Amino acid sequence: AGTVLDSAGDRVAGVFDGARVHVPFTVVKEAVAAALSVGADALLAFGGGSAIGAAKAVALETGLPVVAFPTTYSGSEMTRIWGVTDGGGKRTGRDPRVAPRTVIYDPLETLDLPVGTSVRSGMNALAHAVEATYAPDVSPPSILMAEEGVRIMATALPSVKSDPTDVDARSSALYGAYLCGSALDHASMGLHHKLAHVLGGSFDLPHAAVHAILLPHVAAFNEGGAPDALRGIARALGDASEGAGAQLLALNRTLGIDETLRTFGLTPADLDHAAGLASRARYPNPRAATRAQIRAILEASWTGE
Repeated sequence: AGTVLDSAGDRVAGVFDGARVHVPFTVVKEAVAAALSVGADALLAFGGGSAIGAAKAVALETGLPVVAFPTTYSGSEMTRIWGVTDGGGKRTGRDPRVAPRTVIYDPLETLDLPVGTSVRSGMNALAHAVEATYAPDVSPPSILMAEEGVRIMATALPSVKSDPTDVDARSSALYGAYLCGSALDHASMGLHHKLAHVLGGSFDLPHAAVHAILLPHVAAFNEGGAPDALRGIARALGDASEGAGAQLLALNRTLGIDETLRTFGLTPADLDHAAGLASRARYPNPRAATRAQIRAILEASWTGE
């Protein structure tokens, strides 16, 4: 961040460093006040999904344009999707005002990103791509971007894990994130993202880790409702003859992502509550999910089996 600020020189009107995971609305109000107090005419979001999400929320409130400089691999910088937590829940929406006008990718700025954070944010991007392929408003370009994003990420992330200093691997991961985020920008979010938002907004669980934990189990569930879409994901992961869910679980293990929902202290009662919240929400999904089925997905994400 220091290098970026030094390069900007006296064009920086002020700095807000209070971004937090899940973008609490209290933080958004503070950031809006900070931007207005210095007469900012644009927002430069430097960092991961929390920083970019906060900038999007400020843009939604103020109309200020956003320039994004992502240092993780979620791909959220390529979407018009915003999300804010407030009152124990998470609100999301789409608005063209929050989409960054310019995105700057520099793999050198990701070299210090810890391996664990790197691979988990990459699995977040994979979740974007997977859901884009079976959304009701999916388009052929979205499918192409999603499958290519998955293919690149499935190669880049293990390389980042084995050698965190590999600039080519980190550059590929940024490109994969760009593709995955772009795919989701043109498609609706389904069961996977609904569960991630419930667990993040209501239980304050870490965003990227929750995506990584949930993704194999939701993908396996949805294979019964969108076999062609998830066969394409399976092919992009490396083996069209094996299920996408099974391959995503294997990728997690390759990347050293071995936590479950139980790791973060959730109890069976919490799973019941989360299943109830998710079953009351409306979202498009290729396979209708009952409360019992949602509870079973959460149980699998809790045990890791």
